[in-house]
Amino acid sequence: MVSVGPFPMSVLLVPIAVAIGSFAGWRVAVHLEAGSLSSIASAIVDMLLVGLVAARVAFVIAWLPEYAADPWSVLRIGDGGFSALAGVPAALLYGLWRTRNSSRIRWPLATAAVVGLATWAALAGALTLLQQSTLKLPATELVALGGETTSLSTMAGKPVVVNLWATWCPPCRREMPVLARAQSGREDVQFAFVNQGEDEARVQAYLRSESLPLRNVLLDPFSSVLREAGSQGLPTTLFFDAKGRLVDVHMGELSDATLASKLRRFGSSPSVTHAPEEANQVIRPDLPARILMPAILLLAASS
Repeated sequence: MVSVGPFPMSVLLVPIAVAIGSFAGWRVAVHLEAGSLSSIASAIVDMLLVGLVAARVAFVIAWLPEYAADPWSVLRIGDGGFSALAGVPAALLYGLWRTRNSSRIRWPLATAAVVGLATWAALAGALTLLQQSTLKLPATELVALGGETTSLSTMAGKPVVVNLWATWCPPCRREMPVLARAQSGREDVQFAFVNQGEDEARVQAYLRSESLPLRNVLLDPFSSVLREAGSQGLPTTLFFDAKGRLVDVHMGELSDATLASKLRRFGSSPSVTHAPEEANQVIRPDLPARILMPAILLLAASS
């Protein structure tokens, strides 16, 4: 499952983690008579906002050449470009600053932060494992431009990026040049542009009007791949390794920076001269521990 309605699953995990963390912090506050649920929740939300801003700024700096080519894309936060390893410490430091004159609330707030982060890490890891175990490179029969039938499973052997799109979808149209540039620059990765529910004439007219030299444009007249992916929104982009296993998924518009950060798992491109250590990756086995460590240290410091 990629989404619930129009909302990506990865986004929905955040309010769930905030709610659970706030409740845990409130229970500690009640025990210590150190604050109310509203005060804990307000502090957690403020920490979340600070963390998101820091995570976005860090990601933009890490991929500055890509954003410099299209400065307005910095404001399109729907591209998912956030650095958790920068955002989490920033949020925790803000929490320490906020409680500098009220040490009694520091313990409940630290508890809320640890529980919230642990919840997010556990749910994100479980979601990633679920997606990777249930989504394989689809064998659904598709139609190539020209009329011949084919399937995505024939592309196994190289990493494959599958973009689900439609001509009526504004974010699909905006990200198409980004994907076209990546296809022309990454011969080691196969790209498939699977149109959802439209006929060949409409797709051909769009490609001509936009002068897009795309390869592997396929038609999925019944939106079968979209349903198989468990997504209810466009655009949706699926990333498969050379063995046809799902390794990443993105729902929403991609920017040059976020696409480059995701393609990095398939090896470096000659056009990419920098390689940030962490940039919008799916949960790696060591990532939850690396993110939770600052929270654990904060909890120890507050006692």
